[in-house]
Amino acid sequence: MVHTSFAQYADDEDHRYPDSGSAAFSVDGKLVWAHVRGPLSAGGESDDDQELWLVLDAADGSVLGRARTMTVGSASYHTPHPDPAQMGLSVGEGEEGSPVLWGRWDGQRLSVRKVDDELLLQDVSPSGRRLLAVDIGQYTLYPHAADDGTVLGELDAEGTVPPHPGSSGGDRVYWDCEAAFVDEDTVVAGTSGCDAGFGTVRHWLVDARTMTLLDEISYPFPAFGPVRSAGDGRWYTVSGDGASVCLWELPAVPGAPDGS
Repeated sequence: MVHTSFAQYADDEDHRYPDSGSAAFSVDGKLVWAHVRGPLSAGGESDDDQELWLVLDAADGSVLGRARTMTVGSASYHTPHPDPAQMGLSVGEGEEGSPVLWGRWDGQRLSVRKVDDELLLQDVSPSGRRLLAVDIGQYTLYPHAADDGTVLGELDAEGTVPPHPGSSGGDRVYWDCEAAFVDEDTVVAGTSGCDAGFGTVRHWLVDARTMTLLDEISYPFPAFGPVRSAGDGRWYTVSGDGASVCLWELPAVPGAPDGS
């Protein structure tokens, strides 16, 4: 059943949160990409109960282009590309899957390509040539070629990441949904979701060319949660109480990362 408002299922325990889309600026700030449910207030073909991906003019909000995503999302999020005319979109469909879509705006038309049906897009490399994603079970990291979606490698958490020192050793190790390119050949990926119950969370340096684990990151003080890309070779984490953000970068000489 397609709900038209949160009020229709506000008292349903299986629907604790309303479904939602998402929006994001292009890297130059001139476009807004938005994933919404139709219909739009403007005329044109009927988009009742269809999910749309829109490209809007950030200056006045006018719709420049649109395409149907053919999804039934409970949530979504965007992953910007260095080229403002490109954008990634991950759509969570609950138990139905998690499609990743790639959009290109040529100034006249929005074209959309499906990368996969069961991935979560994490980041785009600084050159824009590579995408990083994790499967919905969070077992494996997958780099993809941005131009055609070709899988370029993989890195399993199990058998690669050692068990947390505070665990019994039999608990499943899995990747976080978030990860960040710090340069074209290096990724910071975390296992904070599975680590949190045993003590300090862990983040890892990964060689993005060979998809091999390089080392655990040693912070000057404990970090919390997953890593998120901050651009320019940096990543950030949010404190446990949500009151502060820590910005990190790798030092010029191998060792503990600098934080601020």
